[in-house]
Amino acid sequence: MKNSTTPYRQRPVSAPYLKRFSSVLTAAALTLAVGSAQAADWDMPTPYGDSNFHTVNIRQFADDVREATDGELDITVHSSGSLIKHPEIKNSVRRGLVPIGELIMSRLANEDPLFEVDSVPYLASDYDQAWKLWQASKDVLSKRLESQRLKLLFAVPWPPQGIYTQFEVKTGEELKGVKMRAYNKSSERLAELLGALPTQVEVPDIPTAFGTGRVDAMITSPSTGANTRAWDYLTHFNHAQLWLPKNMVVVNAKAFNSLPEDVQKALESAAETAEKRGWAASKAETDAKIKIMRDNGITVSEPSPELVKHLQKIGDTMTEEWLERAGESGQALVDAYHKQ
Repeated sequence: MKNSTTPYRQRPVSAPYLKRFSSVLTAAALTLAVGSAQAADWDMPTPYGDSNFHTVNIRQFADDVREATDGELDITVHSSGSLIKHPEIKNSVRRGLVPIGELIMSRLANEDPLFEVDSVPYLASDYDQAWKLWQASKDVLSKRLESQRLKLLFAVPWPPQGIYTQFEVKTGEELKGVKMRAYNKSSERLAELLGALPTQVEVPDIPTAFGTGRVDAMITSPSTGANTRAWDYLTHFNHAQLWLPKNMVVVNAKAFNSLPEDVQKALESAAETAEKRGWAASKAETDAKIKIMRDNGITVSEPSPELVKHLQKIGDTMTEEWLERAGESGQALVDAYHKQ
């Protein structure tokens, strides 16, 4: 028996064998690298529930991408802020924690006022005006995002924003001292100018905020009102049509650039289709959700001449404030919009 301390002497490995083995390892590594470059599984956080038309549109977008790329790019949508909460989505995409995400554009107003242009009262208060404003602002906003290593894929508007209350609003004076839900800088400022007390509340938390008395009124779309069952905690909706804020879908630039060229093109094509489909869905959503609210007992009204005058005066003030913050770039954007 050999001594256990005696090392086992292996047969020398020939140079040709080593060369062949090295070639096999190299080929395997290349195969794995190509496979990982061609296939990508992306997680996509979104702030809103599955019944929301934005989420429905984005799920269709993900399906379109999967089909167009034969599964090379598979996007899994995580709705209702279940993966990442709304305030953190943009920076999570920028830092590469997730490759793609959806957020409301005006949430970025504090870092750049140009992202707030779609939430200036009465600057663009119907779909035709909102589309023209988007065409005037898309390129400049895309460049601002590119400087943060983000790529803008598409944007879809909410229905026009109105005023939800537990009482009739005739002149706007009724809102003084009322605790009002806000979701961006513009809704916060509008509440202040109305004499209300703004409180930031995300969509999934709206029913609880009303139930616990955190807020007593809100400015939001017919879509959000119906989806959160506003008739359970409110009685009136004034269809003031203040502005049409947009949600945008952004992708991490490095993640996008790592995709094969044909997959990039398929992603951009699906995004273009999703934008058109989303705008059409938003239009249909307005009338459908107002009807749902009426059917459930919400009193729906158009703004009185007194209320319109009051809101337009506030809108003029907010426009001046926005132009002061946005500077020459903001003025150039508004000039381009008015020339269309």
